[in-house]
Order: sequence, then structure tokens, then C-alpha cells
Amino acid sequence: MRIQKKSFHLLASALFGLLLFTSGVTQNNPKNLQIGPQPDGSILVPSNQLLRPAGFQVSFPGRPVDLVLAMDKKLLVAMNRSSLEVIRVSDRMHIQSLALVKSSCSFTGLSVSKDGRTLFVPDSRNKVHIARFDDDLILHWTDALALPAPAIGGSPVPGGLALNGAETVIYVPLSRSNSLAVVNRADRSVKEIPVGIAPYEVILASETKAYVTNWGGRRPLAGETTFNTSGSQVLVDPKTGIASSGTVSVIDLASNTCIKDIGVGLHPSGMVLNPALGLLYVACANSDVVSVISTQTDQVISQISVKTQTGLPFGSSPNALALSADGKYLYVANGTDNAICVIETGSNKPLGFIPTGWYPGSVILDDGARLLFVANVKGIGSRNQLTAREGLNSHDHAGTLSVIPIPDDRKLAEMTASVTRNNSMVRELTADPEANSVASIVPVPRAKNQKSPFRHVVYIIKENRTYDQIFGDLPQGNGDPGLVHFGREVTPNHHKLAESFVLLDNYYCSGVLSADGHQWTDEAYVTDYIEKFFGDFSRSYPYDGNDALAYASSGFIWDNVLRNGLTFRNYGEFVDAVIDPGKAQFTDIYEDFIQKTGKVKIRAVANLEQLGPYLCPTYIGFPNTVPDVYRAGEFIRELKEFEKKGDFPNFIIMLLPNDHTSGTTPGMPTPRAAVADNDLALGQIVEAISHSKFWNETCIFVTEDDPQAGLDHVDGHRTVGMVISPYTKRNQVVSTYYSQISMVRTMENILGIPPMNQLDAAAEPMSDCFTTQPDFAPYLALPSNIPLDQINPPLIGLTGKQRYWAKKSMEQDLDELDRIDEDTFNRILWHAVKGYDVPYPDLSRRK
Repeated sequence: MRIQKKSFHLLASALFGLLLFTSGVTQNNPKNLQIGPQPDGSILVPSNQLLRPAGFQVSFPGRPVDLVLAMDKKLLVAMNRSSLEVIRVSDRMHIQSLALVKSSCSFTGLSVSKDGRTLFVPDSRNKVHIARFDDDLILHWTDALALPAPAIGGSPVPGGLALNGAETVIYVPLSRSNSLAVVNRADRSVKEIPVGIAPYEVILASETKAYVTNWGGRRPLAGETTFNTSGSQVLVDPKTGIASSGTVSVIDLASNTCIKDIGVGLHPSGMVLNPALGLLYVACANSDVVSVISTQTDQVISQISVKTQTGLPFGSSPNALALSADGKYLYVANGTDNAICVIETGSNKPLGFIPTGWYPGSVILDDGARLLFVANVKGIGSRNQLTAREGLNSHDHAGTLSVIPIPDDRKLAEMTASVTRNNSMVRELTADPEANSVASIVPVPRAKNQKSPFRHVVYIIKENRTYDQIFGDLPQGNGDPGLVHFGREVTPNHHKLAESFVLLDNYYCSGVLSADGHQWTDEAYVTDYIEKFFGDFSRSYPYDGNDALAYASSGFIWDNVLRNGLTFRNYGEFVDAVIDPGKAQFTDIYEDFIQKTGKVKIRAVANLEQLGPYLCPTYIGFPNTVPDVYRAGEFIRELKEFEKKGDFPNFIIMLLPNDHTSGTTPGMPTPRAAVADNDLALGQIVEAISHSKFWNETCIFVTEDDPQAGLDHVDGHRTVGMVISPYTKRNQVVSTYYSQISMVRTMENILGIPPMNQLDAAAEPMSDCFTTQPDFAPYLALPSNIPLDQINPPLIGLTGKQRYWAKKSMEQDLDELDRIDEDTFNRILWHAVKGYDVPYPDLSRRK
């Protein structure tokens, strides 16, 4: 199946030009900015960064993760989320999109034959697909090679493959099998060589020697601290539970054995070989370094820092490499910096940085044409305008490819200044905020000699709503009433809180779904491991702390709190539920809660072992069969105990998830009832805190983990955010640009703890939400207008469109969070709330 395209995506010419380096809007003054294109041609993305990518940009729907040049370098091919995109290099024309039917592409691994005509494409599960260009330069699928299932069950998940010189053998890292597959193309036989944990990429140094990067490092020894990663155990830091090893396996291809593991930085991913000097360069995304290995001794001989400035904290994410033909220059894709780091290999020092699109994940080089090609995984964000509807969704992925002329020294210096400006590092990390400050008590300290009146921070994370879905009916804010799902009638407490304190109508999630959303809320950062796996999340969907490889080496916000001597309590985040009886349904649990009969027992178990000592033992995260008012009740019960003892924790994190809803699944609450449950629980929690002895010293922050289950007219990332405290401004709209990272930074400043990484270090605290004149009046929760036990009817008896969408809801896998088709789920919610004869919003109806 192929789709011919007459021209590249219109966004390419609409949003980009050649070498945009104007200063224009800067992140130093975030007021009035909105996510998306800016007047100067830059683009603001919700990681609090501006994009001014160098070169020419080609945009298309999806998330490209790998690149090759084909057909004598005339064609550039990108491995997209579930397709191959073909671009003609001469005029950057997007000429074909070849869909991978019934499958998604893997996290890396696109390879091309020597003649440039045949492509090898690993999918996200268990095959290497083969495509070939015909004489008209049209790409067709021709074959697929099956790979064996791992001993732990499930799929092997192939990665960055390579071919031998004769192209008779394909070497394929199998991420979940922890092995290197040796595939004979003639008879399709497969042998496996055990390597480290979660192999990423293989590179052949010769016909008898290969190297394999292992995202999860070496295999653990007996007695070492480990944790799960997609069915395997990986070495972890005993204090944080985050993966702590990275290795490169040395493979003897004559004997098909691993002869050595070389310790390198964390998350070793892309590699490039300099055979003339006998050097192997390894990008280590979770350590911000390129490890340099001597292929003569198979030892690390140096580590090259790729940070844009010396002294910066963690957070550049080098993940892919390219080397000039003469070996003098190394080009490193720094994912989080949105830049290519140019390294002079003689000195192993960065010469400068080239700005790219959002999260470069692959870089290749055409020395002859002096061009760099970069795949920007997140491109320009959730701005895919090919969708035929009004309103943007966070899944509207718009990936980009950058075609960049290799800069001279002068141009590279300009580009480097642009990268620094785009990432907003200068103001926060080099300015001295104490210079003009006076020691004082301020709600959000900005200087070391300032202190906050707050001693307690309560951080509430909800699930999957956009701003317009909840607050689009508030005329004082920037809302679209036509996109409202759960307005004032359903969410009276959300509306009262927004009107009593501050309505944030320019606040954004930094991620797009729960797999990355909970990392943004908990770490203010997302790793290469997550960014590369959007093809199918075939290793894990790590929203709940179940995969040690998913997390940043800088740790979680609670690690930061504990490192700095503060106290912490966890209510539901990264927590599993044990419910007795196991077959209890929502109505059983809700009735037990209302009647206080105690027949249903609910117990919390930490997915991340290190959280165990800090859990409320009866407060769980998911599933949605447990009402949020139950969760609120368990928190309030402990709050009363804290009042008796006078020891409310400094930092509380709380999951309040039922606004996620279960769609129209029979036996579960209707979407309106689920969101009303969430609304009432939030109101009760705020009421309880505001009537407690701790209110005068407490600040409550509320955010959605992601906004994926709805539409928003500004951007698919815009969401519900709240700041509630005695020092919060009253009855005001705050339209300053803020994101989840800004919220994390604000909490850090209040608690007097340092930033965790470059992104929260550069973020603007939410100072515009606060006043130095407190109002200690408590909050009174409003009752629900919707019965919380309003249940979706059984399938039997339903007819027409209501039956159709109920069946579609039943088809969604709601036991595993968000393992659903988002567009379908959003349509289910739309019709359940708006009516089954109300058309889903699209552009054609509003023209």
C-alpha cells in the first residue's frame, strides 16, 4: 500500500524558512506567549523551549526516529511511527508515504543495502520488513522476516540492525530478548547471542567483530539491587530505583559469542565507528556524554560532555551520531537540547551547536553535498493540521526532517547563540537573583536569601482533560464553548476554584499521554527511552512506575525532596491496587464506601519499591472501579491524624484519576458521573486542607498528567492547571505562559530545593499566580449535580449509534491505562456527552 503525495506538508513552508535566527520573542519574557508559531517564525513548544531550526524543514504527520539515504543519495527515507516517508533530496519534495500495514515501526533500525535500493525496517513487535524501490523510484514492501519470541513471552522487539558485507546475514538486536539475532536471509534461520539488557543498536567493526549498545547495561549478578524492565531485571540505583548501568557488548561473530561488556554512560544508544583511528563513539543519552572506545583494547578512553554550557545540570540526551568522512567532526543529536552538537574529534571538544526541531533522534551526513539530515522526533509538537476537525489533540503529531547545510565557523557561532537563546539557559543559570533583592518572605522565592511562607506543598495529578473540555465555558478565559465536555454543571468545584483563585488559561502539559505525562509531572523530563517508543510502547507503558529503564538519571521530585531533608507522603502515584474481593465492580465499591460496611478491602502496593515507606496504605491510583471520593476520604482521614500530631509532610503527591473516565463501557460510571466524582473529590480535599491547621502554610497545585482525551482550540497540550493557597491571587485570570515544568520549578522554589535538570532549571516559576497579601478564607466544596453512581447501561437494549459507541468502548483496553485508540475514545466521550446525533467537530462544518 502506498500513498503518493504531490507536495510536502504545507506546514513546511508556512512555519519555517531557511536559517531562522532572529531574536524576536524570547523565553525570558513568557507573558502572552502561546504554544505554536510565534510572530518571528519561531515555534514555542511545551518543554518551555523555542524552536528556530536551521536549514529547510519537511513536515508530515508522525514521529520520525531514523533516517537513511537511498538511490545514490537522491532520496532521503525516514522511519516514521508506522510508515516510511520518502523525500527527494534535490528539492526536498515529500514524494511518498508507505504505510506499514497492521504494525508500527520500532524505535530505531532503518537500514539500506549497498545499492541503495533495498530497505530493512524493524517493526515494533517481531519482524524485519523489507521494501524495495522500483525503476520509477516507487517504494514497495517485498518481504518480512520473522523473529523468535523471547523466553519471557511476548514480542522480541527488534532494534538497530546491520548487514554483513555480503548482505546475506542481518544482525538484529532484540530488545526484550536481551540478545543479538543472527538472521540468515537465505533459509530464514535465526541464532541468538546473549548480550546485555535491552540492546539498542549493533555496528559491525569487521566481518568477525561487532558492538551492541545495551540501554539497560550488563546483566545483574546475584544479590545486586534490580527492578523490572519489560519482563527482565535491570540494575538500579538502590535509592531511586532508576536503571544505573549502561554497557556495550563486544561480539565475536566467528563464534557467535559475547566476549566482553564495556561499561559506558547510561542509556547507550547510537554508535558510529572511525575505523581509521580504531575508535567507536557511543551516545549515552541518560548521562549527557559520548563514550569513546578504543577498538584495539575495547576500553573506554575518554568521555565527551555534550552540554551546551559547562556547569549545566543533567538534561541534553545525546542519542544518535554521525561522523564526517575524514573523521574530524562528530555530529551528536542532543534530543532535549533540540540541537546537533558539533565535536572536533582531535580535541574531543564541542565546537558549537546547530538548532533543530523538537527532539532530534537521528542524524546522518552527506559529506559530498555538505548536508546534514536530522529526524526531529517531535517536530513542531502536536500541530498536525491535516486532521479534518477544529480543535487540536495532543496526538496530532507533526514530525519534521531538517536538511541543513554544514555551517562554517561564523555561522556555527550564530547557531550556537540561537540554541542557547532557544533553551533559555542564560537567565536562570547565569543571572544572580540576589544582586538586587532584599531578604524577605515571598510566596515563591527567587533568591537564596528569600523564604516562602509555605511549609507544605500538595501536588495533585489528574488524568487526560484539555482546558476547553472543562473551562471552555468560562467567558473571562480564552475558551471555546463548542469544545466543552464537562462544564460547570459537571465540574462545579473546578469552576469555583478557578474563579475563587486564579483561572490559568495558558497552562500546558509538556507531554501527550500517560506514558510520558507522568514523567513530566514527576521528573520535569522525559528520557530517550520513552520518546523513541511511541511506535507501539512494545516494551512497556511506564505511567505507573513499572519500568526502571524509563526514568531520568536525575531522579524524581520526591528524591529531590528527600535528598534535601524534607518529608514526603505519596497518595496513589506509581501505586498498584489490591482489591478484595477481586471481582468487586464500581457499584460494589461505591456502595460499600457510602454505607461504610467495610466489605471491600483496598490496599496500596508501590510499583516502585523505594516508594513503599511513604505510601498511604489505603490510597490507590488506578483502577477507575474505585471512586475518587473514596480516595479523598482516605487522604482526609490521614490529614486529621496529621493535625493531631502536628506533622503534615512537606511534600505530598496525589493521583486523582477518575476524570480519565471509562467511556461508555457498560457497568462503569458514565463519563459525566466519572468527572463529577473527580470534581467532588477535589473540592473535598481542598475544603479539608483549607479548614485544617496547616492551611496558612500550604500551597496546592493541580494538573492533568496529559490532555490526550479531548480537543483544544489553542493547542492539544493546553490543559487544566490550578494554584490554590492563601497567597494565591483571588478572582483573577492569569494568562502568563506556564507548563508542567513551570509548576515543578515553582514547587522546588517554595520548598527551597534545587532544580533536577536543565528544563526545570530554565523554567519560569509561576510567580504571577501569587500575592504577598494573604487571604486565609477557607474553601467550601460544592455538592455534585450528577449522581456519582450513574452507570452506563448494558449493551442489551441499546440501539443505533448508542449501541455502536458502547461496543467501541468495550473494545478499548481500559484495564491497562491508555492502551486504547485515542481518536475513537475521544469520539466516544464526545457523543456520550454531546449526544449521538451531534457531529464530532471538524473544520468543514465551521467554514
